[in-house]
Amino acid sequence: MRPWVRSAAWSAAVAALLAVVVVGSAAIGPVRIPPETVVKSVLNALSVPAGIETSASGVGPLSVPGVGPLTLPGVDLAFASPFAFPVDSVHQRIVVGVRLPRILLAALVGFALAAAGTVMQGFFRNPMADPSIIGVSSGAAVGAVAFIVFPAALSATLALPLVGPVEVGLSRGAGTSLFAFVGALVAAFGVYAIATRGGRTPVATLLLAGVAVQTFLGAVVSYLQLQAGESLRQIVAWLMGHLSGAAWSEVAVTAAVVPPLFAVLLAYARDLNVLLLGEEEARGLGIAVERTKRVLLAASALITAAGVAFAGVIGFVGLIVPHMLRLVVGPDHRVLLPTAALAGGTFLVAADTLARSAAAEYPVGIVTAAVGAPFFVYLLVTREVTEL
Repeated sequence: MRPWVRSAAWSAAVAALLAVVVVGSAAIGPVRIPPETVVKSVLNALSVPAGIETSASGVGPLSVPGVGPLTLPGVDLAFASPFAFPVDSVHQRIVVGVRLPRILLAALVGFALAAAGTVMQGFFRNPMADPSIIGVSSGAAVGAVAFIVFPAALSATLALPLVGPVEVGLSRGAGTSLFAFVGALVAAFGVYAIATRGGRTPVATLLLAGVAVQTFLGAVVSYLQLQAGESLRQIVAWLMGHLSGAAWSEVAVTAAVVPPLFAVLLAYARDLNVLLLGEEEARGLGIAVERTKRVLLAASALITAAGVAFAGVIGFVGLIVPHMLRLVVGPDHRVLLPTAALAGGTFLVAADTLARSAAAEYPVGIVTAAVGAPFFVYLLVTREVTEL
């Protein structure tokens, strides 16, 4: 069977499982909602453009020389839902406004972490590798914790032509996510810069540089925790991973970043397969090794940063899921990468459902570690771990 046919078949199967888990997760909570009601609520929330509306409250009044004050009419797209199932309004609000943003954010974060973990394991030819190996998680932790301990005023007044002064600012939560994202990228590209000499980046040097930077950034996080004071509880919650309070805006930002970066990784799946043979063999087969390594590292760092920016540090997803799926579908990254990514989203949705279903809600990172660590020990005991 052709690789892309196998990839489509496995991806369709795992995507169907993800859909089932999403519906089941949305049905579980303090208010139990039947799965069919969940599906109807989601369909009712779907909308398509149905026309254009104008309103009197637009932009203005604007001072136009020779004309005087002028108000431009507002123009908006009108949306309509093709579905109108009879659903209790309370259930509709719970599913669409409360549970679905959190579930979709979990799916996107799990998707991103598993995709990055798959690439890192192939890149380093080591089944023990995960996205944090190049310092992304540690850098995100430093950025987020630094902002929590020393919050900066992220607001400004901009003077726009024809409009006048406009207040622009970020909330505390958005500032934490922004600093986490920036910290993750600075750490990842810093590791790459340290390991690169003469235009080449040896994998062994990159690994050692990642370990050194992670250790140093861990010490920085520990120091910041000592300075935290009353913010310590918030820091611990972020470092354990969290999805509570997820909003549609966070889902939209993550959804805008993750799929394009995944497409880049998928485009290099064949080159990643060739890199498993070794760099010299890959060069002999016509692969631009250093360029491929740069693209894979940059895309992996960005997609991981997008995941941890809103959800905090969530362990074991990028380690366990690719390792497990490799045993099922094989090492061909054209099949493994999309399958593992979808499985990562499924795993994190299920883990978050367990976390929020407990008597007292737990950080999702505790659940992923509690489930992932024993399973990984089982794999280590029952199977010989070799280089990929």
